[in-house]
Amino acid sequence: MAHSLFTLAAAFALCPHGPRTTCVVDGDTFWLDGEKVRIADINAPETHGAQCPEERALGNTATRRLIVLLNAGPFDLAPYPRDRDRYGRLLRIVVRQGRSVGAELVAEGLAEPWRGRRRNWCGA
Repeated sequence: MAHSLFTLAAAFALCPHGPRTTCVVDGDTFWLDGEKVRIADINAPETHGAQCPEERALGNTATRRLIVLLNAGPFDLAPYPRDRDRYGRLLRIVVRQGRSVGAELVAEGLAEPWRGRRRNWCGA
C-alpha cells in the first residue's frame, strides 16, 4: 500500500478464523485487501486476550461499531508518522469527510486516543 492518502471502499465483516482479506479484527484493527491495518490514532478494548469480562464486552461493541463505520461509505487512509508498528501492521488514520473514524469511536466511548500505551479497561 502507498503512503499517501487515497479513498477506499469495501465490504467489511467480522474476520473469520483462517485466511483474511477484508474484515475487522477488533475495534482498532482490520484487514483491507490482504493488508493488516492498525488505526493509529486510537486504542480500543481487547476482544482476544481481554483482561476482564467488561473489557471483552466493550471490545466486542467497538468491533461491531467499526464494521458499521467502515461500511458507511468511502474513506481515506491518512499516513501516520510511523509506517508500521512492531507487529508489521500498517499504521493509518481512517478519515471520512475530514473526520477521523477513530475519533468517532472515542466520542462514543468505545476507544481512547492513542497515548503510546494500552489502557486498563477493567476499572482498576
